[in-house]
Amino acid sequence: MPDSSARRPLKSRNVVLFQKCAAGLARAGVSPNAISAASIVFGILAGLALAATAHCADVKLRACWLAAALCIQGRLLANMLDGMVAVEGRRGGPTGDLWNEAPDRVSDVATLLGAGYAAGSDPLLGFGAAIMAVFVAYVRALGASVGAGQIFLGPQAKPHRMAVLTGAGVLSAIFPTYPAVTGTPPIPLIWIALWIVILGGALTAWRRLARIAEHLRRTRTS
Repeated sequence: MPDSSARRPLKSRNVVLFQKCAAGLARAGVSPNAISAASIVFGILAGLALAATAHCADVKLRACWLAAALCIQGRLLANMLDGMVAVEGRRGGPTGDLWNEAPDRVSDVATLLGAGYAAGSDPLLGFGAAIMAVFVAYVRALGASVGAGQIFLGPQAKPHRMAVLTGAGVLSAIFPTYPAVTGTPPIPLIWIALWIVILGGALTAWRRLARIAEHLRRTRTS
């Protein structure tokens, strides 16, 4: 069972609807690991929907953007419910920590790579964002391994980068491009979103590393 003290602080866990969903899943005998596996499916579907935007137009294009946004939110919902079922529903197992982390990395990579192949995007940006997302998560795990605890600092932690991609998906369904400056070529929103993930991820990693370094200096200086 995941250590509740190391869980990401989420206000949405206090929403009555989500608490009832978690309780219902626990009563139905659904395991937290199965919910974690579902999050991978949502992450992959989000990536596929994003990549599909480069191969369709009009109504189908808008539908793919919206489908990607919905799948991203489905992934986040599964990420939240698996922990709630494990902790509040007391259905955690010995491999809970493994299932709590590994699916997130798969989902991040699948979604961000798909974003790199989306309409108006750049595959290199997708790969860069995927690498950055994994590195940010690695730094968080590094903090835990040296005793600094789980550090969830942003500005581009998992919920933040998924919020950026969700927003890009919804807005792209409405406005396929966004002119940064009057008179310049329009810039695809997904392109902007990936740069936010990359640059924000670099800042996030730096902030977390600084917090870890502060912990090490405070506890290991003698």
